[in-house]
Amino acid sequence: MKKFLVLGVLVLFSTFAYAHGISADDKQAMLDGGNLRYIWLGATHMLTGYDHLLFLLGVVFFLNTFKDIVKFVSVFTLGHSITLILATFMGINANYYLIDAVIAMSVIYKAFDNNKGFENYLHVKSPNLLWMVLLFGLIHGFGLSTRLQQLPLGENNLDILLRIISFNIGVEFGQVLALIPILFILMIWRQKTSFMQHSKVANHALMFAGFMLLLMQLHGYLHTTNEEEFGFNKDAHTHIHMDMEAEKIKQYSHGSL
Repeated sequence: MKKFLVLGVLVLFSTFAYAHGISADDKQAMLDGGNLRYIWLGATHMLTGYDHLLFLLGVVFFLNTFKDIVKFVSVFTLGHSITLILATFMGINANYYLIDAVIAMSVIYKAFDNNKGFENYLHVKSPNLLWMVLLFGLIHGFGLSTRLQQLPLGENNLDILLRIISFNIGVEFGQVLALIPILFILMIWRQKTSFMQHSKVANHALMFAGFMLLLMQLHGYLHTTNEEEFGFNKDAHTHIHMDMEAEKIKQYSHGSL
């Protein structure tokens, strides 16, 4: 079981690095396709947004009732909808590597909390989960906004708002589609007598995935802000990142943002 979990983490991590990216042709397709195109883009972004899905997996991991699942997912949805819409409409932006690094920390946090890390290692009561899910939802929404702001959103405020809302609708639709198999697998797994034992290993793997995501995002931030410190001359360093962007665009052509 442990080997399969580790293997799964490594396979997922191999695709983490270039889950985002958009070409000039695809930007034009956004304008030509209208609001439906933004709905589709929002859905595919969430379905390939591994950091968002890993956090959601952590949130629902021990939720046993439909009421609790709806409550926590709704709070997360409220959080990321607020910052996605407001930050994008108001043009509030930040370095997306740093925002994605905080999102990676949210994955680590939830896995640590699931394994009762606050009680067992820090000897304190864990923070209120509902409030923490709302807080991280706000951060996840800001991360979505930094990506959406890379797209052409139109010239007038009404067009911009409609495209933002369309993208957000797509995100929610993609989130529901992603949660269905996650919840189904968890439901079957909980029926196994070994669930509690293996759940600890699974959350350690989840924590490891979040840690690797964190390192990747910090590495990306340092590469783009301190080029010379990595031992490359500027031309060579720029060429490397052009190759990275080309790979991102290739990934987008298969459904990523």
